[in-house]
Amino acid sequence: MKIVIFGLTISSSWGNGHATLWRGLCKALIRMGHQVVFYERDVPYYANMRDLHEIRDGRLELYAEWDDIRQRALSDIGEADVAIITSYCPDSIAATDIVLAQDRSLKVFYDLDTPITLSRLSSGEQVPYIGPSGLSGFDLVLSYTGGRALDEFRTRLGAGNIAPLYGHVDPDLHRPAEPVAHYRCDLSYIGTYSEDRQRTLEALLLSPARLQQDRRFLIAGAQYPQDFPWSRNIYFVRHLPPAEHPAFFCSSRLTLNITRRAMAEMGWCPSGRLFEAAACGAPIISDVWEGLDAFFKPRGEIIPAENASDVAAALDAGDDELLSLARRARERVLDEHSSSRRASELIELLERASSSLSGVRVAEEA
Repeated sequence: MKIVIFGLTISSSWGNGHATLWRGLCKALIRMGHQVVFYERDVPYYANMRDLHEIRDGRLELYAEWDDIRQRALSDIGEADVAIITSYCPDSIAATDIVLAQDRSLKVFYDLDTPITLSRLSSGEQVPYIGPSGLSGFDLVLSYTGGRALDEFRTRLGAGNIAPLYGHVDPDLHRPAEPVAHYRCDLSYIGTYSEDRQRTLEALLLSPARLQQDRRFLIAGAQYPQDFPWSRNIYFVRHLPPAEHPAFFCSSRLTLNITRRAMAEMGWCPSGRLFEAAACGAPIISDVWEGLDAFFKPRGEIIPAENASDVAAALDAGDDELLSLARRARERVLDEHSSSRRASELIELLERASSSLSGVRVAEEA
């Protein structure tokens, strides 16, 4: 297949969770023999923190303005088997117009921010990456979130054919690594600052850090405000590129996963960091949400935590116990949550949607 994608970014991992996911998925698709073209608006904040400049054996189209590449995009779509538009794509509405206007390629929308989309709809806010007609014109809608979110997409946005396509990890990049001295800590956390994660971060890292001054805590991420409540035993890495993630995770005795509030409330929405840490062989503490046990076994592969006491108990666990837990989580992620596994799932969904569409056309002609 030739697959054309209109997305937020693949070139910069700064301050977003899309890039790493797309890198792993595109790499796996290309290995399977598919062609990939990714269109990304070249915005300053990603350009200044760009950590990927080309898609190996694929094509990255960076552009300043939509009008600069509209004709090229039309040409690519005209030759494509699949055209995918994603949430938070800056030109999603313009891309939707040309994708829905043609009948050559399968029309796909992939929402990598499902809980945020549905939260905005519930609040009566505009969703800037979905047009006034919703998603009824797409042949397939993919959601980063499963569970009841799928029903809401059907009822609120008119999605006819919808399926979950969860997060994943590229085990070529995220794998056990040698610890690095300046990342060594008792508990680490990677995440862009978000107000809706702050209460959970307070409960599961900031409070334990204040209560256990003899332990070392480490936070990595972008956009932390000046008034963030640091304590003397919490250290900070402003930007951690994907290449550094394995060393970061493997230098931590435990690492923390926190899900954004809308994602946690919706459930069935695993963070990409959860899979990355597991693939690196790091013992994981995670916040709790509906569906978590479908991805990892609580207390068998990860440690669920709801408060500082849960975190303290995890920090007191023996090294052998933590390493055994981490080993089982890594086995699970390599088997069920790799980028290759997700790419295979995507192709199966695309082929099924294409076959169903062909059947409808034959029936209409008859």
